[in-house]
Amino acid sequence: MLLKRILTALVLASVVVSAVLLLPTLYFSLFIAVFTLVAAFEWMALTDVNTVVKKILFVVSMIIPMLGVTYWTVLLELLSEAMEWPEIKDYSDALEWFVIGPVLFWVLMMVLIRKAGPQLLTLEFKPGFKAFSGWLVLLGAWMFLSKLRAYYGPGMVMYFLLLIWAADISAFFAGKKWGKDKLAPEISPGKTVQGMYGALASALLCSIGLRLYYGLEAFQGEQPEMAILMTIDLAILSILTVLISIYGDLFFSLIKRKKGVKDSGTLLPGHGGVLDRVDSIIAAAPFFYAGIILIGRSVFA
Repeated sequence: MLLKRILTALVLASVVVSAVLLLPTLYFSLFIAVFTLVAAFEWMALTDVNTVVKKILFVVSMIIPMLGVTYWTVLLELLSEAMEWPEIKDYSDALEWFVIGPVLFWVLMMVLIRKAGPQLLTLEFKPGFKAFSGWLVLLGAWMFLSKLRAYYGPGMVMYFLLLIWAADISAFFAGKKWGKDKLAPEISPGKTVQGMYGALASALLCSIGLRLYYGLEAFQGEQPEMAILMTIDLAILSILTVLISIYGDLFFSLIKRKKGVKDSGTLLPGHGGVLDRVDSIIAAAPFFYAGIILIGRSVFA
């Protein structure tokens, strides 16, 4: 079982890294859209969307915004020419505001799981709320991971993925070595507070590693204080991103526990479903993207 799990992880990692580094932006968006739609089917199974009509409506509600986001700039160009209104192109960055919804959702879930985890297990959520929640978090993850790749390049996407992967591995080994206090025992008995600290420590090390990778020349320039502030900002963002990712994992564990299943699916040997592998990424992607935007704006201001 362990060998199968390791082999699956290596194959998945190789495919994902190749996609990040080699695929053009449009094809990368299509690549992660496939994973997102598979995750959408798993979400529907977890939230009892059983009828064909409802499944079709949910998938269509995912695909149409995906197409809209992908061709938004092209659409504005066409409208600009057709309506002789060149200023309409100024709205090309309006999609950035949509990051607020997923970020607020995950911050709220983190607080609720931390403060009222057992009570959440007994609550019955309305079907409409479950459908909207799945739509929001899945579409948000796809959209802002795509935009991160398009606007900040494959290097930033690789840093984000390595950040999450390092946190998962560190949490596992730290929890195994020192874990004694359960983080959310009713939702996920295997997760410990010590494992969380290990994940947060790995985030700090990742941010330091990124600074060292790019070198220390920036500290010797005309504005070394700016480089120092950017390094501190990135460290804080990395730690908070990992924290959100941990509670994203717990959120999907909560949904699976309410459904009475261990895994979201059986597609990945040794790992379960797609949601089981990308739950942390789904929660962290919008938050990380929002943080990168804020850091960039503070620098250029």
